[in-house]
Amino acid sequence: MALEELRGELAAFLGFAVPPAPVVEWLERSAEPGYTRTLLRYRSGDGDVIPALLLVPEGDGPFPAVLVHHQHNSEYHLGKSEPAGVAGEPLQAFGSALAARGVVVLAPDSICFEDRRRQRGGLAPDEVADPLQHHNEFAYRLLTGGLLSRKVLADSALAVSLLGSLPAVRSDRVGMLGHSYGGSTVLFHAPLDARIRFAGASGSACTYRARMAAGTGIELAQVIPGFAQRFDLEDLVRCMAPRPLLLASATRDPYSQDADVIETAAREAYEALAAPKALEHLRADAGHRLDAGRFRQIIEWTWAQCMA
Repeated sequence: MALEELRGELAAFLGFAVPPAPVVEWLERSAEPGYTRTLLRYRSGDGDVIPALLLVPEGDGPFPAVLVHHQHNSEYHLGKSEPAGVAGEPLQAFGSALAARGVVVLAPDSICFEDRRRQRGGLAPDEVADPLQHHNEFAYRLLTGGLLSRKVLADSALAVSLLGSLPAVRSDRVGMLGHSYGGSTVLFHAPLDARIRFAGASGSACTYRARMAAGTGIELAQVIPGFAQRFDLEDLVRCMAPRPLLLASATRDPYSQDADVIETAAREAYEALAAPKALEHLRADAGHRLDAGRFRQIIEWTWAQCMA
């Protein structure tokens, strides 16, 4: 199947569409070393309020930009603040590391995380209500003919529209980055969206067939009825060609256990488009959690794409 045809079928199956840029409400602003961090919020197409942190470097723009999606890690109290370097794991602070180098970064809360929890906002966890709400967000949509996956994908596309509308951003140099849950969002979104010029997905390249064979859990936003009957992750990665894509995986990570298989299957598409080096695979002998070495390599790769 030709890539354009495959991309079209995936977009139709997943309900992907490019939305107009939202109206932004600008809130708190703070000066950080090398950049300014601003809390903002905007509404999704279905009326949700989406809080996000925008990091804008010092100096004259426009700058390259990266949309960074946060991880899951069963820590629903941590959303945008973790990649922005405000709270959580320092080795997830992709946003602050890139902003200090001269990259505009947008880090939004995914639904059910941090300030998008119905029962509370802020950085305090609720061990009872947090996981239940995530289950409910999935179940309610399924009951009414929707899917959590489509909601996450639509929110991600809206964030790219916002980035592209900002005067400080080079709209021809917008990328995406994420680890684990965030990396999965990257793999489902970036291949379908021509606005994304490069993407990095860490700890997320694993086929459905491998997960099911190994008994690995599948996050609710990845539960898409019928998807595995027609497609798998290598189909999405193929559709990213010839744009640069970094897959970061680990041999002892159940969520990227067969990333080498995905790379091999997708490489043919990159070679056919004369871009074999645009698909890169960083495979470590490690587990799911990032270490300092992989974090640094992901930042260096992303910075190189921003400057290309």
